Amino acid sequence: MVKGMILCAGKGTRLMPLTEKCPKPMVKVLNKPLIDYNIELFRKYNILNIAINLHYYADVIVNYLGDGTKKGVNIVYSIENQILGTAGAIKKLEEFFNNTFVLIYGDVLSKTNIDLLLSFHKSKGAIATIGLYEVGNPTACGIVECDDNDRVVRFIEKPIKEEVFTNVANAGIYALEPEVMKFIPENKYFDFGKDLFPLLLKNNIAIYGYLIKEYLIDIGNIEKLKRAEDEYGRL
Repeated sequence: MVKGMILCAGKGTRLMPLTEKCPKPMVKVLNKPLIDYNIELFRKYNILNIAINLHYYADVIVNYLGDGTKKGVNIVYSIENQILGTAGAIKKLEEFFNNTFVLIYGDVLSKTNIDLLLSFHKSKGAIATIGLYEVGNPTACGIVECDDNDRVVRFIEKPIKEEVFTNVANAGIYALEPEVMKFIPENKYFDFGKDLFPLLLKNNIAIYGYLIKEYLIDIGNIEKLKRAEDEYGRL
């Protein structure tokens, strides 16, 4: 059975002062915490066993969600005394992820069709599938180039202007197989964009890119939060 993961350990410094005493996934969008939207997205696609990594104001999220029963899901928490990075977070949960799983960054608001993402992932026999979307400012993202078979051939995390070759970026939603764990060191900070994806490419491990057609925005700052409230409210 497919499991889910929501990355929630970061401090959300670009959303200050809203995150001064509040973890980023608890910032409200249209009067509802952002984390609720991602739990509801998982539940919609029958992903009911969800792991959440925590660090900054961890108790706020735990007190709000509990074991997930009130949200119709089962939640496992992974407390990080030191932040392990986006990929290091899943390494700590290696025993939990014994099958295909879907990971969502905690600052992403999306209506992604997870069934289509997983169908694509399985059809490619991929160890990792990166959800992609088109962006206005590629220098703020990890940009991705795929070949005609959707296989990722190039990935640059937050390129400088001269390095930009596309406006197609990492959406912060992945379909992953447990096999990715063997490329992630234990108890060490390790990032998907800066570390894991370049390492997989270097080792000629096939990873694929799936273009998400549904609504998606990463709420990285106050401006994007306001935009998300406006756009999502009209959907």
